[in-house]
Amino acid sequence: MLIFSHKKIIDKIIFSFYLFSMKEMSFSGEIEVRYSDLDAYGHVNHATYFTYLETVRTKVFLDEFNELITQGIYLIIVSASCDFKHPIHLGDKVIVSFNLKELKRTSFTLTYSIHNGSGLEYATAQTTLVSYDNNRKKAVPLPDLILSKFS
Repeated sequence: MLIFSHKKIIDKIIFSFYLFSMKEMSFSGEIEVRYSDLDAYGHVNHATYFTYLETVRTKVFLDEFNELITQGIYLIIVSASCDFKHPIHLGDKVIVSFNLKELKRTSFTLTYSIHNGSGLEYATAQTTLVSYDNNRKKAVPLPDLILSKFS
């Protein structure tokens, strides 16, 4: 029983280290606004903001996503929100930056800033992703492959 207790403590320390390391890291990518992103009002449609988040997140995690898919592990979005501050128009510079907000055993939450790189923030957003084993049809602990991406 003592060994189990020590293992839990060590796991918690390692988990805390990952959390500390991840919160210090930030990822970003530039998005080109397409004419098809615009709505009838001449600015980027609200739903497209989520596509921008997905585009940058996928660029950052592409190798990890592809590897996990071969193992039957998916990172599924279970929650997504966006607060809109300023409209984006055709020709605007758009950068999506994100970092880790929260890490749990089977999920993590990312926070995003959609901005122009010069101080104008178009929106803030948040997504929570769960590690899901498609073969067992249940949430599973986050793979080391994902945790190591941030360390």
